[in-house]
Amino acid sequence: MVAVVGYPSATLERRRSGVLLAGVTALISGVAVFINGYGVRAWAEVSDATTYTTLKNAGAAMILLAAAFVRLVRGGERPVDRNLIWRHRWGLAVIAIIGGSVPFVLFFEGLARATSPDAAFIHKTLVVWVAILAIGFLRERIGPLHIGALLVLVGGQVAFSGVIQPLEMGEGEAMILAATLLWAVETVVAKRVLGAVPPLFVGVVRMAGGAAILLAYAAAMGSFSRLGAVGTEHVVWLLATGLTLSAYVATWFAALGRAQAVDVTAVLVAGAVVTGILDAGVRGMALPPLLGVVLVTVGAVLAGVAGWRRPSLA
Repeated sequence: MVAVVGYPSATLERRRSGVLLAGVTALISGVAVFINGYGVRAWAEVSDATTYTTLKNAGAAMILLAAAFVRLVRGGERPVDRNLIWRHRWGLAVIAIIGGSVPFVLFFEGLARATSPDAAFIHKTLVVWVAILAIGFLRERIGPLHIGALLVLVGGQVAFSGVIQPLEMGEGEAMILAATLLWAVETVVAKRVLGAVPPLFVGVVRMAGGAAILLAYAAAMGSFSRLGAVGTEHVVWLLATGLTLSAYVATWFAALGRAQAVDVTAVLVAGAVVTGILDAGVRGMALPPLLGVVLVTVGAVLAGVAGWRRPSLA
């Protein structure tokens, strides 16, 4: 391996491991979205989407807590320095609020109220907002290859969704955009915090803190009144989706702690291709538009190459 001149080889290796982890996260994301589709449909019989998401996130938080405890007991995870936690308390609080709670409510309430096919596309603009914020607040270096990757990814997402007319911004679409912007801000804040706090701990805070807020919100809205009809099937889907969500959060923060935010977010877009293939192969749905599959795949690969070759000075 040839190291970048003036750039520590250990740091370059860490950065490259982050890009590889982002690829793993994209795969998990694609599977998670596919499984979540079954979970949402099953839970529609007994509750609304926000309640289902609240319980799923709470399950993911418990799985991450269990994983952190096991690693601590086995010596794979050092006890977190309390001084570091206190120093980054506001960043961790922001991650729990604008990452693990509020945007979930906005997103699912927005989906229920959206009146145009633009809703799905709006969420996929996350990579663009992260790139803008990463340049401005993280001082990440964006080269021609990054720009090309972003343009190809946006084109691929347009082809995927079939959005060719100007976006319609109704109440639902505005809520989804707000959720997307909050997740973009969370990514930048998390990148800062991950410089000092272990990824698994950040993931636990994000999901456990967020779940606590969501549970309080759901209780206040009386959303748990219909849960008496919950059966074994509903619990199974809750466990399955909670498990994939916890795996996604763990690998996502591990990748974000190692590589540039713009790199890992761009690679993550490839998850849409995985979901499309699973929907077609397992559920018998129509294959995604070939142009969209090709463009998203090429864009994610370009982003991965950009992250692999260029050192981060952030």
